Parts: sequence; structure tokens; C-alpha cells
Amino acid sequence: MECEPHILYELQQYFTFEVPNAKFMPQRRNKNWDGTIRLLSVHTGEIYAGLLDKVVEKINLHGYSYEFVNNKYYGLPFEVNGTVSLEGVKDYMNKICSYEPRTYQVSCVFDALKYNRKLIISPTASGKSLMIYSIVRYFTAKNKNTLIVVPTTSLVEQMVKDFADYGWNTAENVHRIMQGKDKATDLPVVISTWQSAYKLPKAWFDQFDVVIGDEAHLFQAKSIQTMMTKMTDVKYRFGMTGTLADAKTHSLVLEGLFGRIRKIIKTKDLQKAGHLAKLQIKAVALKYAKDECRVVSKMKYHEEIDFLVSHKKRNIFIRNLALSLSGNTLVLFNFVEKHGNVLHRMIEEKANDKQVYYVWGGTDAELREQVREITENNNDVIIVASAGVFSTGVNIKNLHNVIFSHPGKSKIRVLQSIGRVLRTTETKESATLYDIVDDLTNGSKKNFAATHFIERHKYYVAEKFPVKLYKVEVK
Repeated sequence: MECEPHILYELQQYFTFEVPNAKFMPQRRNKNWDGTIRLLSVHTGEIYAGLLDKVVEKINLHGYSYEFVNNKYYGLPFEVNGTVSLEGVKDYMNKICSYEPRTYQVSCVFDALKYNRKLIISPTASGKSLMIYSIVRYFTAKNKNTLIVVPTTSLVEQMVKDFADYGWNTAENVHRIMQGKDKATDLPVVISTWQSAYKLPKAWFDQFDVVIGDEAHLFQAKSIQTMMTKMTDVKYRFGMTGTLADAKTHSLVLEGLFGRIRKIIKTKDLQKAGHLAKLQIKAVALKYAKDECRVVSKMKYHEEIDFLVSHKKRNIFIRNLALSLSGNTLVLFNFVEKHGNVLHRMIEEKANDKQVYYVWGGTDAELREQVREITENNNDVIIVASAGVFSTGVNIKNLHNVIFSHPGKSKIRVLQSIGRVLRTTETKESATLYDIVDDLTNGSKKNFAATHFIERHKYYVAEKFPVKLYKVEVK
């Protein structure tokens, strides 16, 4: 963007935001950073292309005139693909896929192809992989190369499997990149974890015409933004996610990287249509002894969390709950050494006929896929898994229960984790979330874990999930 310096400074004000909780970050405390993000640079005149409509809005507000200059990669801003029609997209998706696409999926793919850039918000289990597949097939037919970026090795394998299931010869069209895999290929589609790609040089990214970010809410991370800015000549950009954080900077950064937001359907609507399982949330409020409440009331946050995850009676309760449930159960934890290892050992010792599996960041992709397949074909499986690995994207339809064993409050992680049990099967129409609520209230002072449940409860209410509270004394 070229203009007078004072205009850049005026515009920069609209694209400068305080970072939530910045005061707790070391850079801010050490006065090396003022705690804000500036999406418009006055030094270079650059801003994410996906925010151009908001720049124009501010320019018009001040009464300034402007002119667009044609770009050899992007053409003119706000370019529309006039060759795409809704009926044409519907016919094409039916032709290339072994499953009949749903109406909202056709609408989503049409919107993406028509406008070349889009940030698509669609709930877990809404069929994002089918939409990605359809976009990929369209551009492959036009001899354009596509890079699909996913957060985990499990999702690399799952995406390839889904594409094959939809009816494509993936061996001739899709190349996987993850740790230890060759980065060079002549195939038109590359599916890679961002960890395997973000350090590669810009010249490697020059081979692509299209980039698709699956689980795009993770693209706020600085390392992934760095990767995306290496693709300055990639015209076609699409982000897919089920959830965005409430912070305004989060949505603006993602819009800048991918384009305008398009929300296509709500979880409740998918449940009404029978595409998702009905969900019952059982909040289990554990009430602790008064002396423990007094001790915890003086603790800092990390001290309280350490107290909870190492609490023997609490862990016994979680173990007994997991073993008592019918169907397949997912137990989500946050800390591997402190909590995951302990819960897995305790559950496995008392499992009897139930199959127990442990999945964390160090579990290789092949074993994760084996656990997924075993769970799909059985009804007596308990998976003890780290939320970092299993809260996002992993597709296991045959899950009946999920237990939140860690008192978190991240909106994205909570809603993504719920998505793990919402998929349906021929015999599964409902699922249950057991939310462990640690009530260590001392007088009028609520502990951290209790206040975090209040935040989670807000998410449940907003999504219209029914919640029932059960009180249990920790003995």
C-alpha cells in the first residue's frame, strides 16, 4: 500500500489491538513489548491481503481516494470467478464423490471457488474433509498445485484416507509430508504438517497455486504465520475450522491470511438433521474437605493445578467413572508425566475386559491410526489421550463418552474436544460429556478450577447443549 505517511499512521490505529493476557507474558513484563499487535506496518505499508475490505472501509470513512493496481499473481482485489455456478458445483461434487454432498457443503464449496479466498467456519463432523476434497479436485483439474496444511501426523493420514474413501486415486495424486518424509514430489497435491513445512525456504512454496489450512484456528501461531507469508504469490487461499477464539485479533489475523469469514451451519442444526449425535453434558462437581479448600485458597494457579492432577482420590474417581461407562470412552488430560501416565496406569490396572490405549504427542501416527480403527470396531475401549493430540480433528465416529479430567477454559479446546463424540454411527445417536468440576470454594472465594467451569458453562449455553449438575463429595 502506497500513500502519505500520516495516512498510514491514521489507518494503523484501526489495526492495532491489545493482546489478551499480555500483562502475564515475559516480553511485556520485561518491557520489551507494549502488549499490542499491529496488523498494518507503517514502515512497509503492508497488511494481510484478506483485510483489504476493512482497509477500504476506513479509507472511505476519512474521505480519501484510492486506486487498485493490477497484480500479476492476484489480479485485481475482490476478483470474482464468474465461471462458477451453484448448480455446476453441485453436479461436479456428485460426479467426483462416492457420497452425496449435503446442501450446505455445496454452498460452501461454491462460495470458496467463486471468491478465491475464504475462511470457512463449520462445526466438527460437518464434513470439512469432503469440502476440502472438492476444492482440491477442482484446482487439480485446472492443473494447479495445492498445499494442504494440517496440525498433526494423524490428520495427514486421515485426510489421505478420506480422499481415497471419496473415490480418488491418492497414490497418483497425493504426497504426504511429515517427519522423515521427502519434501520433493511431482504430485499435484501435498498434505503436510505445519511443523514439517514452516522452516522450508520460500522457493519450496513457489510450486503451489493453492493453500488450504485445516484447523485454521491454529494459524495464529507465529511460526505458521511465518510460513503463510512465504506464500506471497499463492492466490487461492482457504481456511477451515470449527471454532474461533473470542479475541478480535484472532479472527482478524485469520481473515487476513485466508479471506472473509463464512459460517455455514451450526452444531444444533446438524443435530436436528440427524447428522450429529445428541449431546448430554453431566457436570460432576467434586466437593473437597474444608481443610483442603483452605489450603488451596492460598495457592497460585499452577499450584492448584498440580494439587488437582496429583490428588489420589480425584484420580480414583476419574478411573472408576471411566470403567463404569458403557461404550467407548475418551479420557482427556493435559499433562503427560503428571497426569496422563498416572491415569493410564490406574485405569489399565483395573480394566478387566476393557481395552485401554494411551495416546500422547510421542505416539507415532501408525499406532494412533490402529487405536482409531480398533475403537471404530469395538464397544469396550477406553482411550486415555492428551488434549493437545486428541482435541482437534481426530475422526472416531464410535465414541460414546468423553471425560474432561483437566479444568481448562480455552473455548477452542473445549468445543473441539466435544466434537470428538458428536459423530454418529448406525447404532449411535447420542453421546455424553462428563465435565469434572473441582469445587474448592473457601467462604466466598472460588478456586481457579471452579471459575474455569463457569467459563466452560457459558460455551455450553451458547451452543445450547443441555447441562445437568451432579454433586459428589471427595472421600
